[in-house]
Amino acid sequence: MSLTLADITAAHARIRQYIVRTPLLTNQGFDIHRGRQLFFKCENLQEAGAFKTRGACNAVFSLSDEDAARGVATHSSGNHAAALARAAQLRGIPAHIVMPINAPKSKVHNVGNFGGWITFCEANLEAREAACAKIIAEKGATLVHPFDDYLVMAGAGTVAVEMLDDEPDLDAILCPVGGGGLLCGTAVAAKALKPGLKVYGVEPALADDVAQSLRAGKRISIPSPKTIADGLRTNCTGEKNFPIIQELVAGILTVSEDSIRTAMRRLKDILHLEVEPSAAVVYAAILEEKLPSAHRRIGLILTGGNVDHGTNS
Repeated sequence: MSLTLADITAAHARIRQYIVRTPLLTNQGFDIHRGRQLFFKCENLQEAGAFKTRGACNAVFSLSDEDAARGVATHSSGNHAAALARAAQLRGIPAHIVMPINAPKSKVHNVGNFGGWITFCEANLEAREAACAKIIAEKGATLVHPFDDYLVMAGAGTVAVEMLDDEPDLDAILCPVGGGGLLCGTAVAAKALKPGLKVYGVEPALADDVAQSLRAGKRISIPSPKTIADGLRTNCTGEKNFPIIQELVAGILTVSEDSIRTAMRRLKDILHLEVEPSAAVVYAAILEEKLPSAHRRIGLILTGGNVDHGTNS
């Protein structure tokens, strides 16, 4: 396997000064589901509003000075875009960001606020990749892929390291999954630190490419998903990600759009946390009772809080 706990530990040391060590919250109002205790890792409180800042910082600050001077590039619906723009700004290098024309306005503004150069494209993977490849050819920038990148995965895995440092007795972790970067980093870190712990990915039923891929035993590509969880609208999990998911992830849970909306409202009402639909899927899985009943102390990763109120509620 090309991602190890040592990689994740090194990433944590590299990025510590650039990230927020987010809290792991619990609340009696949530501890009513079959005697379970829920622990929420609040990555929505990162400076760029999402866990993506971890992987972006690890990738950017791993570059040589020569490569860094030519800048970085990526394609993203928003959270990775903003995180990469911020990381590049911290290092003083340019960030070229390809975003789909239907990206949430809040996330577009985030990228601009961190000095990213935005190129818009049609809302499909082929258009995103083509536009990004053109920029890389013209600028000589380094691609920092949103998920199919070991440095990005290693940075994302620091979330699980912190969770288990704060609560070593977790017996399961629920993690949103789009392309699989966070899920892979979480699974590698968690299984190395506590082998008996189970890691589950959660995705919308309308964007269930990872669930389909695991059932088929190969990567499955699906049409552009119509879910409100814009950060999970990936067509296919990453080439580097899929083998890790196959080996280490206990299962993929899928949830409905209605449950995602309900989860967002409850998290805001009880924990006073505003999270985006892509983050709310983990609590939606609890509401739908998708997790095996044996798990009692469950960590849930709230991946981001960049909400576009006109479209997500």
